[in-house]
Amino acid sequence: MINRSLVRFVVSVCLLAAGAVRSASAQMVLDVQDYAAAPITGKFGAGGNASALARLNFVRPEPGTSGRWFVNDLNGPLYIVDPVTHAFATYLDFNGRDGAPGLFKRFSYAIDLGNGFVTFQFDPDYVHNGKFYTMHIEEQDVTASSLPDGRSVPGLKLDGYTASDPIDVPGASEREVVLIEWTDTNIANATFEGTAREVLRMRINTHLHPPTDMIFNPTAKPGDADWRVMYLGSGDGGSGEQTDARRSNPQRLDTLVGKILRIVPDPGEHVKTSRLSRNGRYRIPNDNPFVKIAGANGEVWALGLRNPHRLVWEVDPKQPSKNRLLVLSVGLSGWESVYVVKKGANFGYSEREGTQRLLPTNKDDALPNPDRIPLRVSDTVTRGTVTPTYPVVEYNHTKGNAIGNGFVYHGSRLPALQGKFVFCDLLTGRIWYANYDEMLAADDGKPETVAEMHEISIRWNAPNDPAAAPQVSPTMRPVVVAGYESRRRAEPSAPAGRVPGRADIRLAVDAQGELYVVSKTDGMIRAVVGAELTTPAP
Repeated sequence: MINRSLVRFVVSVCLLAAGAVRSASAQMVLDVQDYAAAPITGKFGAGGNASALARLNFVRPEPGTSGRWFVNDLNGPLYIVDPVTHAFATYLDFNGRDGAPGLFKRFSYAIDLGNGFVTFQFDPDYVHNGKFYTMHIEEQDVTASSLPDGRSVPGLKLDGYTASDPIDVPGASEREVVLIEWTDTNIANATFEGTAREVLRMRINTHLHPPTDMIFNPTAKPGDADWRVMYLGSGDGGSGEQTDARRSNPQRLDTLVGKILRIVPDPGEHVKTSRLSRNGRYRIPNDNPFVKIAGANGEVWALGLRNPHRLVWEVDPKQPSKNRLLVLSVGLSGWESVYVVKKGANFGYSEREGTQRLLPTNKDDALPNPDRIPLRVSDTVTRGTVTPTYPVVEYNHTKGNAIGNGFVYHGSRLPALQGKFVFCDLLTGRIWYANYDEMLAADDGKPETVAEMHEISIRWNAPNDPAAAPQVSPTMRPVVVAGYESRRRAEPSAPAGRVPGRADIRLAVDAQGELYVVSKTDGMIRAVVGAELTTPAP
């Protein structure tokens, strides 16, 4: 754990001496090797979203004993990955846009990085009820039906499926986010057979930062208040960086953007301890923090986030007192942050960014003392002031540009990582770890204390040359570039062209807690097969 004021002084001194002395502290090196190659949904040599060979966003092990993975591609497919052959089979395809054969004719995926088939999550009782949930983005102004076209899924029964009225957002809007509950009546095979039900449809202001993740409390059991209760990370829709009235949307309790929401997606669950939503398709728990405030949305569990890119529920099997819900939020001007989520927390955006004040010009400044911000119900109504919740880990844009996701390692393959929170930067492909105990200690309400970050290097073998000596890189970028070129060589008709500039990585864990690195640029999943602490020579 470190003091930020002291660190700024030390960093300035170290930068002056950069290159003069190498650190003799221990360094972590991860060994990665290819595990699976996703079907190519992008194009070699293209620009924008199409430049990524496969926009893999989430890897989730299927609950139960199948050993299968489910993997989504933002371009539309939801795959099942075979545990033996590592082959991908298309389970559903969301892209029905412009003549494509998938489910949704208003599907939005081509513009901006977070659009498309964003995420999916299994119901805690999936092995018994076959339910899982998906979120995807639609263009609200496209002249096409908002109902799914089931011709590509013969086993999908759409009798009774209806779209819900969209929940609006203050200011002009461009996109709609759709949350759907799917019920597969036979989870043993690799095809969908069953029904679907639209749970929620909400609008966002721009093409940026839609809702990006959803999670259930893995420790909750039937009868518990959190059983089958969903936590949903809802991005600000690009509103918080605007210079007009939309800027306050992440802070307003009468909006759903820039928040963590807590809902009961099944309206038949927790009937006595919750109330029905406005659309009657989900329930709002009575113990949510703002349900009794007039004008506030009861769905809100925490607020003040720009892009809560990933949610992770850290469960320590040996010490349940350490269990926490964490959110990794992508920043705007200078800071990428990891927060501990608590009931009613206000993370400050768009008035704070990490442990800095965010000015109306979108520039960072020092925090005021004391640090208080209004609790905004609407654009005109406030209810006192609150102290923001500060990050337990953060880094500035000299180290990376957009935080990815992370996990506390609990597997058996990598003893050197035990008890460490491993996380990444999307764009640069850098990976770090922080000691989880330090993160918990940094959750003290003081902005000057954050957990220390430790660099991780990557050791790998070049594709198509297994006899070559392993290479060591400070980031995943060279690995991804080599993977892209290897896949291009395997396609005789692939045009030459520059490899996309983003490493575009995410992390994943399997059912045993083992670690993987996922990269959109080359559409690859790689297993982390070794972790070593080394001490470099002075």
